[in-house]
Amino acid sequence: MEWIFQPWPWYVAGPMIALVMFSLFFFGETFGFSSNLRTMCSIGGAGKYADFFRFDWKGQIWNLMFAIGAIGGGFIAHHFMTPDTAIQLSDSAIAELQGLGFSSPGESYLPPELFSVEQMLTPKGLAMLIAGGLMVGFGTRYAGGCTSGHAITGLSNLQIPSLIAVIGFFIGGLLMTHVILPLIL
Repeated sequence: MEWIFQPWPWYVAGPMIALVMFSLFFFGETFGFSSNLRTMCSIGGAGKYADFFRFDWKGQIWNLMFAIGAIGGGFIAHHFMTPDTAIQLSDSAIAELQGLGFSSPGESYLPPELFSVEQMLTPKGLAMLIAGGLMVGFGTRYAGGCTSGHAITGLSNLQIPSLIAVIGFFIGGLLMTHVILPLIL
């Protein structure tokens, strides 16, 4: 039974994602995490103020259940499936991370310099959260969906706009990681 509490390998998780996608296609649904925000805003009455939020949100309850499951799954993964061992990093990666201000690179999956509550409540941490949230919100709306929607559903449907969006997501991620984040840290 111990295998349940270990991270599952790609050859188990990948087919499970494919099974979920096939089920969604079979029932005529599409997958995307960002649509949950639209649903929650519609439930809260945002349709009174913007046409974008005027739709039958009751048909999206299944997607909200998915979001709750993702949050619950993240909690379970963090508290029960994350090994306590240090992450194996190369000496060059450790030196580069220390140069960016990380005091103990490789000792945890979520470095406290970025993910601790204390760090997030600093002016710099709050600015990063707000700016990141605005960029993700704008990008999701501009691209017509989020990374999961385009990369999983859109590419599964062989949609060219999703391929273009996913390429843009990767380029943006690389720029953020190698250019912008070192300037911020």
